[in-house]
Amino acid sequence: MAEPVLETAGLRKRFGALAATDDVSLTLRPGEIHALIGPNGAGKSTLMRLIAGEAVPDAGSVRFVGRDLAGIDAAGRAQLGLARTFQVSSVAPEFSVLQNVVLAVLGAAGRRLSVLRPALGDEALTRPAEAAIARAGLAGREGVRAADLSHGERRRLEIAIALAMRPKAFLMDEPMAGMGPDGTRDLTALLAGLKREAPILLVEHDMDAVFALADRVSVLVYGRVIATGTVADVRADRAVQDAYLGAGT
Repeated sequence: MAEPVLETAGLRKRFGALAATDDVSLTLRPGEIHALIGPNGAGKSTLMRLIAGEAVPDAGSVRFVGRDLAGIDAAGRAQLGLARTFQVSSVAPEFSVLQNVVLAVLGAAGRRLSVLRPALGDEALTRPAEAAIARAGLAGREGVRAADLSHGERRRLEIAIALAMRPKAFLMDEPMAGMGPDGTRDLTALLAGLKREAPILLVEHDMDAVFALADRVSVLVYGRVIATGTVADVRADRAVQDAYLGAGT
């Protein structure tokens, strides 16, 4: 079996008396979507922040492509290829689609925001940006301001931005949030193809999307992983049914 791209071991994070992350160990393997599910307050967002470098664990470790990430902040982890998307869209609304993605290309190259305007005339930067835009299904929308995109298109723009960072893995936090049935179906198809480019650690409340996409599922309850396995394994797990899915799921 291939070595994990991403691995956590014994991650812990407390906020006062609350154990938001309690001894969490999991892996993300090449070519897979590993979904994190659980009730509200289970600790999914905290876990994603610890992995992304937006918070510091009290104990435990995160390894990415064989490297211990201790002491590396979110920006450093992004430059290593750990691409993050958020539950609430984080695009620059006054910038065009192309400008947003060129910013990501600049970031991946370690170049400064102040050179954005000349960068738009540099094909070495705009070509990879345009390729990411097309891969995310936004070809023809390059000149549109992010503020004028539909909700679903903003989600696709976030993915284009992540693709432009040349990721080795994606961290996706509720990409289906606020999407209607058509948008969810389209985005599900997009994510199913993306995992061949880089594996995806996915937090998602839409169980239909999770069950359609996930190769493995981990269930978090009160900061702890109570089950990990295939969709079939997790759906049949009595503890998972009692804690989250319900016996009829």
